[in-house]
Amino acid sequence: MTLDEITEAFVRESRDILGNDLVGVYLHGSAAMGCFNEKKSDIDLLVVAERELSDETKLRYMDMVVGLNDEAPPKGIEMSVVRQVVCRPFIYPTPFELHFSVTHLDWYRKNPVDYTEKMKGVDKDLAAHFTITLRRGKCLYGKAIPEVFEPVKREFYFDSIRNDVADAENAVSENPVYVILNLCRVLAYGQDGLILSKREGGEWGLANLPGEYHGLITSVLDAYSSDASLVPDDGLAVGFAAYMLERIRDAQ
Repeated sequence: MTLDEITEAFVRESRDILGNDLVGVYLHGSAAMGCFNEKKSDIDLLVVAERELSDETKLRYMDMVVGLNDEAPPKGIEMSVVRQVVCRPFIYPTPFELHFSVTHLDWYRKNPVDYTEKMKGVDKDLAAHFTITLRRGKCLYGKAIPEVFEPVKREFYFDSIRNDVADAENAVSENPVYVILNLCRVLAYGQDGLILSKREGGEWGLANLPGEYHGLITSVLDAYSSDASLVPDDGLAVGFAAYMLERIRDAQ
């Protein structure tokens, strides 16, 4: 199924399962920011509900999400269900009712009851997701974005995106494209207040970071926008991560 087919089915099924409790469904991430790569990007969705979800509803909802995930592009669906009361006024770290990404797929398939009972808590990443939704997101169904979400304070957004790259020196060798582009967009926000996609973050890096890293960033951008894989010089990538984390600490 294509991106549009997945999102249309997701909205239709969400309306059927959540009924009048569904406040809205919102697209964020690369698909909303104009840099979706069907082979490398996930489909990022926020679902806002009026009331707490029952265990029965969670199981039914997760069956729907996993079914659509099986039909989605390779990176699959990443989605969170939150209640409207945590969106306005905004709460940080943000409570969520339910979450799914492909990293949790085996857990759900092996023990769906355990998953739905335990997959509830708080998630710092939601501050970033809410911010992107407000700035660049798309309402797929329901109330308009400004009616549901209020602006996230700088301190919360910056903490959220810093937290996402905190382990960059260890993670960059295994996932260089994700880590390097995220480091660029975190520093772009910390230094210049810019809220960017991964691709835009890399482009900002080429314009603002030392020339010794331009080849690395260019190769990462090429890999991000194509089907190509990337195996960068490990020493250079780790050095870049260390350099960027120091710059990010100075920008806070």
